[in-house]
Amino acid sequence: MAKQFDLVVHGATGFTGRLVVEYLLQRYPAGTGLRWAMGGRSADKLAAVRDEVGAPPDTPLVVTDSADPDSLRALMAKTRLVLTTVGPYQLYGNEMVAACAEAGVDYVDLCGEPAWMRQMIDAHEAQAKTSGARIVFSCGFDSIPFDLGVWMLQNEMKTRFGSVASRVRGRVRKMKGTFSGGTAASLNATMSAAKSDPRVMDLLRNPFSLTPGFEGPRQPSGNKPMIDEALGVWVAPFVMAAINTRNVHRSNFLLHHAYGADFVYDEMLVTGTGEKGEAIAHAVAADKSLGAEGGPKPGEGPSRAEREAGRYDVMFLGQTSHGEPLRVGVKGDRDPGYGSTSKMIVEAAVCLLQDAKDTAGGVWTPASAMGMRLVTRLQERAGMDFAVEQA
Repeated sequence: MAKQFDLVVHGATGFTGRLVVEYLLQRYPAGTGLRWAMGGRSADKLAAVRDEVGAPPDTPLVVTDSADPDSLRALMAKTRLVLTTVGPYQLYGNEMVAACAEAGVDYVDLCGEPAWMRQMIDAHEAQAKTSGARIVFSCGFDSIPFDLGVWMLQNEMKTRFGSVASRVRGRVRKMKGTFSGGTAASLNATMSAAKSDPRVMDLLRNPFSLTPGFEGPRQPSGNKPMIDEALGVWVAPFVMAAINTRNVHRSNFLLHHAYGADFVYDEMLVTGTGEKGEAIAHAVAADKSLGAEGGPKPGEGPSRAEREAGRYDVMFLGQTSHGEPLRVGVKGDRDPGYGSTSKMIVEAAVCLLQDAKDTAGGVWTPASAMGMRLVTRLQERAGMDFAVEQA
């Protein structure tokens, strides 16, 4: 039976959910062939947000409560894909992932919670493979620019030099914008879970926590300021590395170790040269503000002007065993946590539905599920740029 919708935005009344709806209105209004609906627990709140963002009065509204099995079954019967911005996912995502995996409904989210992701892989990947559901976690700033950046670098290296890089450095050169309140809430929920369950802490410490049955070589810790020998600049710990590196390793795992079974990868933030670069690196390493009191809360975020003023620029550097170097740069035209993320998750969802129909059921990463098809879509529509910088 044909579904009523191609996708439903679950969490449309939240801060990021509203941005997703605004982007859908801009890029995929009625008549463009994408049938989408706003979803959430309250019909009144959905109607209010619909009016506030200027959506047409006939924009479909779907009342869904993840805690209500009947509600989830009704949602599964209506849509081909669920796009959810409702986090922390370890608190609010279990039932939705289970329902999608069982019903064969595709799923994308903004998850940056590796321990929970591993739990979902263990619990639901077999079912998703059977039902045909494509479950794709981490379709925002964590971890699309990094996952696709490494994927593109390795593909370019193989094309140009006939071999991939066993060692890749991900370096954040510029970033203007704030992390979302959802990111902070996810961090706090993860730390709380780790205190009560030692197995969660084991997963958080393991760079291969998302590659069941495979343990690769020792990886750089990236937890201290240092001079990057390859670039000659000071670098500092990058707060999103804990999730991005694990997604990159899972992509390699799902791509049958296309980057090599000995692949080594780390991410750090470039702070500059000399004494100034060193001072900034140490200041970044000492900053514990993410998740602290007074930070952004879920549902809160920067103004439109602040979002549009945001930028980011990430570089990926690798070299062959013969010393042939290559760089790929990935840039985005909005703040990472909100403006760019809301565009990325929509385009990932549409790519999965329209461009990656041959991807089988299972729990995927953006790179392994969509690869160049997603790179192309993000460049054409979402204000991102992927470029080879150095031959």
